[in-house]
Amino acid sequence: MSDKRVSPVVDADGHVLEPGDMYQKYIDPQYRDRAIRIEVDAKGHENLIFDNKPYQSETMRGNLGAIGGIGMDRKKLYTRGMVTYAEGSPAGGYDPKARLTVMDEEGIDKAILYPTIGIFWEGAVHDPQLATAYTRAYNRWIVDFCREDSQRLYPIAHISLLDPEGAVEETLRARKEGCVGVYLSPDLPARNHKRFDDPTFVRFWETVQDIEMPVAFHVIVREQQTFNEWTRRLDGRPGPLGLFGHTFLAIDVMTAFTSMITLGMFEKYPRLKCAVLEAGATWIGAWLDRLDHKGEVTEAFTPINLKPSEYFYRQCVVSADPDETMIAPVVNHLGADYFIWASDYPHVDASFGVVKELKEHLAPLPLADQQKVLGENAIRFYNL
Repeated sequence: MSDKRVSPVVDADGHVLEPGDMYQKYIDPQYRDRAIRIEVDAKGHENLIFDNKPYQSETMRGNLGAIGGIGMDRKKLYTRGMVTYAEGSPAGGYDPKARLTVMDEEGIDKAILYPTIGIFWEGAVHDPQLATAYTRAYNRWIVDFCREDSQRLYPIAHISLLDPEGAVEETLRARKEGCVGVYLSPDLPARNHKRFDDPTFVRFWETVQDIEMPVAFHVIVREQQTFNEWTRRLDGRPGPLGLFGHTFLAIDVMTAFTSMITLGMFEKYPRLKCAVLEAGATWIGAWLDRLDHKGEVTEAFTPINLKPSEYFYRQCVVSADPDETMIAPVVNHLGADYFIWASDYPHVDASFGVVKELKEHLAPLPLADQQKVLGENAIRFYNL
């Protein structure tokens, strides 16, 4: 790791690739027979198994290698049965020593880590206690992973709101174990179609606010994606995720963030911190303008006292992708304090050389602003 950089470079949304047998090893014993696992079906295709049921997604069956796949032949990755999950998983996804080597090569000082298999199962699991058991197993494993170097690897706890009381208990436990934030699925099926302001979630929001545990919304891949009807084939069967599907994964995150504002969640919990991840960042300026304008129109029946943008400035950050060519003017327009960045390593849509690419796009900004986006904001936001 170079010591010539003026301030640390922090990957605020890197990923791990959970080993195929991890949940079976780390889950509470009473749930071991229902643990997440990978099985091969009668046609020889790998699939994810949640609560002893196969994942109902034609896009993913036989294509688990594309869950990782960084730097690999994408056509091969998306050809059913060609690449297994293990074959698509570089060592940096599951071995902390290898991950630190990748970070050194990329020029990344610290990484804040999120799950991969964890972004698939919510909505497919309906037993609240099992959902919490899944998150607890993952959280135990990611804490162990990050113990390799606790000054460079930082675990984010996966929390399921399907079990509101279990969510509180697991958040407190994970915080004590060293987790620096909470990943929440942004979609309604993950919490039994309850809105964020449902009374059953009050204790959770109070808890993450009181213990200064930022929450983050991240894209998810579920059995029935948002806008699923738009990707159906002529015969009515689900089509591949494709360009449309990959692009619109961001919609769930944008929706959750907008819902938090319009439901008055940042009004009710003024010390709650929220990160908006893997939806890009250059949309945020136009979206805040739109929210502010529509907020004036609906002022009489929207439960907020500030402009929507003011809640964002007070409590939120948004993650930029390294390839966003318009990031510098957007940062300059809104202010550099509200932006972090993400490598998305080791997913199929990630690439190498991202720090160099990001620095090139940030170059028009003053050095102090570049350093905020590259790492200082993440350090401040997560109290690293």
